[in-house]
Amino acid sequence: MSFEMFLQHCFNALTLGSLYALIAIGYTMVYGILRLINFAHGDILMVGAYFIFFGTFAFGWPWGVAAVLSVLAAGVLGVLIDRVAYRPLRDAPRISALISAIAMSFFIESVAVVVFTGQPRPVLQPEWLTNAWQIGNLRITHLAAFVPGMTIVLVAILLYIVYKTKPGLAMRAISKDIETTRLLGVKVDNIIALTFGLGSALAAAAGIMWALRYPQVHPYMGVMPGLKAFIAAVFGGIGSIEGAVLGGVALGFVEIMTVAFMPELSGYRDAFAFLLLVIVLLVKPTGLLGEKIEEKI
Repeated sequence: MSFEMFLQHCFNALTLGSLYALIAIGYTMVYGILRLINFAHGDILMVGAYFIFFGTFAFGWPWGVAAVLSVLAAGVLGVLIDRVAYRPLRDAPRISALISAIAMSFFIESVAVVVFTGQPRPVLQPEWLTNAWQIGNLRITHLAAFVPGMTIVLVAILLYIVYKTKPGLAMRAISKDIETTRLLGVKVDNIIALTFGLGSALAAAAGIMWALRYPQVHPYMGVMPGLKAFIAAVFGGIGSIEGAVLGGVALGFVEIMTVAFMPELSGYRDAFAFLLLVIVLLVKPTGLLGEKIEEKI
């Protein structure tokens, strides 16, 4: 393999890993606060992609306007999911919330099939993202640079919110002790809703960029990316935003480089992702940057 071809694969891996990272952040934020895996999170990716599809094709909005509105709408949807599926079960056994998360995932997918039909639909790709820079045999599309760049911007905004604002301080306090935080006068349900909203907005942003990379949308497009992002969150240390980013990028490199160096195993690329999950759980269950959490009985 030539050096230029190796760089080409690195750019592809960074693009894919950045998408996994954005989705994984939503998993890790919700788990960090509620100790809950939001299995409906991958479907938010699908909804965000459909939002921009209808914004550009049905309503004729400029791509940038449709993207912003799609992210905001997905954030609102995340808050509604928390209000309907999770808030009534705050004090219920944890298994009840887990079952509710799985049910919400199937519900969103089924509604999408009924409303949008199961037929894949094309996605508008802005011309400025389809162009590419040609450096010798190395071809770098604008999209390959846009996705990691946008990921860095969105993660930086999220880290500022989490570490530099009062709602972010409340999030970190809730992740340590939800009952004590409630006694201090924090409106815990509002902060949890904000967490769902932020995570869902990032998932929608990932869904929009995923639809640009693989230019079609369908009701089950979020299933496999959602599962792999969950693996990335576990690998990086679920509960850690930085770990989710690290895990997402690492998983992207594992997938792309496996296919690049062993093309005969390209049909097993998904299997390698799940094998990584098994190895992490066996060797370091808390992940690379995760902290050991004492379960409360």
